[in-house]
Amino acid sequence: MITAYTLNGKSLEIQPLSLSDKPPANTLWLDIHKPDEQEQSWMKQLFVEEVPELDELDDIEASARFYRDKDGLHIHSLFPQRLGKEIDGINVLFTLRQNMLISFREDDLGLMRLLRHYMRHDRLEVEDALDLLLEIFQLKIEYISDLIEDGYKTLEDTAKEVLHVEDLRETMSNLMLQEDGNGHIRLALYDTRRALRFIRRSLRKLAGDEQRRWIDELLYDIESLLPHTQFLFDKINFQLEAAMGFTSLEQSKVIKIFSVAAVVFLPPTLIASIYGMNFAFMPELALKYGYPMSLVLMLLSACGTYYFFKRKGWL
Repeated sequence: MITAYTLNGKSLEIQPLSLSDKPPANTLWLDIHKPDEQEQSWMKQLFVEEVPELDELDDIEASARFYRDKDGLHIHSLFPQRLGKEIDGINVLFTLRQNMLISFREDDLGLMRLLRHYMRHDRLEVEDALDLLLEIFQLKIEYISDLIEDGYKTLEDTAKEVLHVEDLRETMSNLMLQEDGNGHIRLALYDTRRALRFIRRSLRKLAGDEQRRWIDELLYDIESLLPHTQFLFDKINFQLEAAMGFTSLEQSKVIKIFSVAAVVFLPPTLIASIYGMNFAFMPELALKYGYPMSLVLMLLSACGTYYFFKRKGWL
């Protein structure tokens, strides 16, 4: 799907394009979402050099994520997105030119829907493609901030559940999802910081003073959020270790019960073994009350062992 966003004054108007259309002259943003083969062929009119491919979106090398050529600045940016309890990372390729921003993505992105909502209600004021890209990054950082706040709330709930054995499996699952999501958030912050530094370095002569201040403010926001992600990592690890320690403690209690039971019944077993021997001369076997006496001995030995453990505080 190809959507053009045309600049009308300071407002952006949304206009879907078909394969027979060409981008309008006042197009500020061209968003290409999961293009098929025909749409990729249509994209050739936009690029002097190679047309981006979907499999290029997941490249991790810096030289493949941030570079400049005849088509402009190419920036691969990672966007975290919540899907139920999970947080996933979605890559978007931006090509920034002097008069147009081109975005190329494989997956739907909630941030793009939010951006369109702002456009319909004239809540965006942009003058060029760089302004629009910085607006996208600002919304991204604000969304990441909301995800971090959600992480704090989730960990407050799991802190109350971590000592309840009956819900421990679900609690551990929530903590693992939180750890994975926090990793996506942290990676997106680092990725955005690299992208903004690349833009500032590449456009140091072309960007205006206000745009440079805007980039510095975004970088400052990222630096203020990164310690929160580290704190969340530490808190998640602490709760995971506490849950594992509590599980081990509960298991050791069960093992302790079996160990004590085995020791308590060891003296009676010894007495029963002695009188189970097949020797010809065993005086107690001829006694009238030999059998009750052996039972009493076994009971007293078990009670004595239990009392000894109790007095030592082992039970």
